[in-house]
Formats: sequence, C-alpha cells, structure tokens
Amino acid sequence: MAAQTFDMIVIGAGPGGYVAAIRGAQLGLKVACVEREHLGGICLNWGCIPTKALLRSAEVFHLMERAKDFGLSADKIGYDIDAVVKRSRGVAKQLSGGIGHLFKKNKVTVVMGEATLAGKGKVTVKTDKGTEELSAKNIVLATGARARQLPGLEGDGKRVWTYKDALQPPHMPKKLLVIGSGAIGIEFASFYNTLGAETTVVEVLDRVLPVEDEEISAFAKKQFTKQGMKILEKSMVKQLDRAAGKVTAHIETGGKVEKHDFDTVISAVGIVGNVENLGLEALGVKIDRTHVVTDEFCRTGVEGLYAIGDIAGAPWLAHKASHEGVMVAELIAGKHAHPVKPESIAGCTYCNPQVASVGLTEAKAKEAGYQVKVGRFPFIGNGKAIALGEPEGMIKTVFDAKTGELLGAHMVGAEVTELIQGYVVGRQLETTEAELMETVFPHPTLSEMMHESVLDAYGRAIHF
Repeated sequence: MAAQTFDMIVIGAGPGGYVAAIRGAQLGLKVACVEREHLGGICLNWGCIPTKALLRSAEVFHLMERAKDFGLSADKIGYDIDAVVKRSRGVAKQLSGGIGHLFKKNKVTVVMGEATLAGKGKVTVKTDKGTEELSAKNIVLATGARARQLPGLEGDGKRVWTYKDALQPPHMPKKLLVIGSGAIGIEFASFYNTLGAETTVVEVLDRVLPVEDEEISAFAKKQFTKQGMKILEKSMVKQLDRAAGKVTAHIETGGKVEKHDFDTVISAVGIVGNVENLGLEALGVKIDRTHVVTDEFCRTGVEGLYAIGDIAGAPWLAHKASHEGVMVAELIAGKHAHPVKPESIAGCTYCNPQVASVGLTEAKAKEAGYQVKVGRFPFIGNGKAIALGEPEGMIKTVFDAKTGELLGAHMVGAEVTELIQGYVVGRQLETTEAELMETVFPHPTLSEMMHESVLDAYGRAIHF
C-alpha cells in the first residue's frame, strides 16, 4: 500500500499537537495528526482540566463549610467522592470530544495508533487494523511526558497512586502522604486536604513550590499549615513498605529517618519525556535527560523534524506547548514566526490559595545582576478581597531599578491565576513602571492590588 502523503504530520494530539495540526490546516497545509490514546492528550483527559474540575468541587465544599461567615446556613454538608469524580470525568470527556469536532471542521486527518519514525519524512503507525505508512516533508513531535516513577516509590493503583489514580481514586484517603510539592503534588494535597484527609507533603528541596519566589512559597506554606497540612521540607522518602490497607513511609529529615503510616500515597516527583520507541536515535536526534534538544524555533537539527511541548523540555506547561505548536505550523507554512520565550510564560497552581507567577523571582533577578525595586501589596488592604471573604494573599512585583522594566510578578491568593495575565500582557508590550502606574484599574476589583504593588515598588502605595 502506497504511503499517504501530507505536508505536515503531527505525532501526539495534546495541547501542543492538536493546536499545531489545526493551525497548519488553517494555513492551507494538508495535515495528519497521530494519537495513540485520547484526543486532547494528558492535559484534557488526565491533567489540567479534570484536576481543575476536582479542585472546583473542593472550593465549593470549603465555601459551604464557611456559610456562616457570609450570613448563610448550610446544614449536613457532605460530599460524594464518586459524584465529584464523575463530574470531573464528564468535563474532560466534553472537551476531548470538542477536539474531534475541531479536527473535522479544519479537515485534519486523524490516525489513531502508535507512531514510529521510519526514516526522514516517514511515519509508520500501528493501528487496530494493522500498519499505516504516512509521509511528509515536515514532522512535529508532540508526544508529551509522563509521571516520573522513582524506584521503590512506583504507583500500584491501590495504595500508592500516580496522578491518574488520584483523579479516579479507588477510595477516599484518610491519612495521605504526597511526595513532591510542585504544582501537581500541591494541587492534589490541597484537594484531598480540603475534603478532610489528614495530609502530609514531603519536599526534597528547602521549600514547597520550589520554582516560585521565596516569599510566595513561605506565604503559601503558612496557609497550607493553617489548613492542617503537615509540610516536611528538605526531606526524602527513602522507601515505602506496602501492606494490606496501609503504607509505611521511611522519611529522612536532617539525616534522621522516621517511619510514618499512611493509608494512601501520591507520588508527584516530576515528569519524563515520551522519547522511547519513536526511532529518534536512528535519525540522530539529540536527547538530553529524556527531552529532545531543540533550538528556539523547536527544530531538532534533523531537517524537517520539530519537537514541541513537554518532550522539548521545561517549562512543562500546556500553554507553552500550544504556542510552540502555532509557531512551528507558521514556520512550516512559510510565515514569519516569533520564538516562544520561556520567561514570558506564566505558571499557575490551583491549590488553595492559588499561586501564579511570570518572569524572574527576586532572587533570580539579583543573580542575573539586576538592581531591583520590589513592591508588595496584601489582600487585606483590598476592598474586593475582604468583601469576598478572601483576605489572605499578596502580590509582589520586581522591577529593574535602572530602566523600570517589569522583571517578574508573583502572586498568592484567591483568583490570582486569572490576575497574572495582566502582567503577562504588560511584559509582552515591554511596559515599564510608568505605564503601569498611569493605568486606571477598575474598582472594586482584586486587580487593583496589581496597581498598588507597582506603586509600592516606588514608595507610592496608597492603601497600605
């Protein structure tokens, strides 16, 4: 059977791959997208979207418990974990189905199966019906990543869970250990802790949410502790003894190992790129610690072969993957494309309180040799935050003292994942402190704190 020929083949239909395929088709390219499991990838099916649905349930539950604070009464408050999970799966399903519709609308050929690069410009796909041969001058790798499994700490689906198990829990944890306090670990810790699980978080580095600004990490930790979480920093889980109905964790802190019993463990210790069985080595693609090495335009060094999203390395964020997908499709279609700058990409964590940031932390800015001006503003000084009953939080901005360039912005508190975009746009437009100070923010909104934080960096805050 002759190979089907395309202008562009995308391997993987996650937020990088499906966006690249659609943009390519919009630009008049003949596009095929190969996916082995679910349209929408991990993000839509087992990551960003279903976790947000779970966290929303926890947030509403938490508000119901606080009904009295708002002059309301709610009796016999409870939850049905199966119904919470069912809603989350329904949300994921609806969006995954939407991708299929978008592919049809844009005339993208979908091939469900496992792809291998059979040579330059050649892709072999193992499908349910046999093998299909595809060829294209341009191939985009968007195969994503999976949870890192540390020896001895591997998930078993019963008592030791990966993120997939945590999204469809076989039971509701009573005493939970979360290994790793990055975005995934802390979101699950926040969800289960809110629903009443006694939660312990172990982080090997010196603070939770280690990629965030130190002050933001410290503030978040204080809130987590207040909510009853136990946080162990500079600590390591050395081994897990699994028994019927319980897991004994050997946790080392400060050179001393102690044993603790839990009924459930969630392992969230990072991710590894899906680089295996693709035929990359034979083509001479450079791989560094499970990630494909690319230039700023996502080119792999092999002509016509690109890599985008998680497989191409940090930051491991869906929105980075999507933007790279658009950029690569535009390059292939002969358009002028702009590289995606990692430092202009915001990170969002949907724990309670939420955390969001863009650009350099204060420490990183100083390390890079900048003289900085730093502004802060607390939620307690904002009318809308108090009216919402959300007075715990802060916004921090970091400026270059010489030029007024906004180097970074860091937030913790209610709805900060929605607020951060203001600073992202500001950075994209190369805004200085002067424009931000002259901007009129609407009142009463949480966004006013962004204005006040800028003013504070220059000794001009009004409400604090």
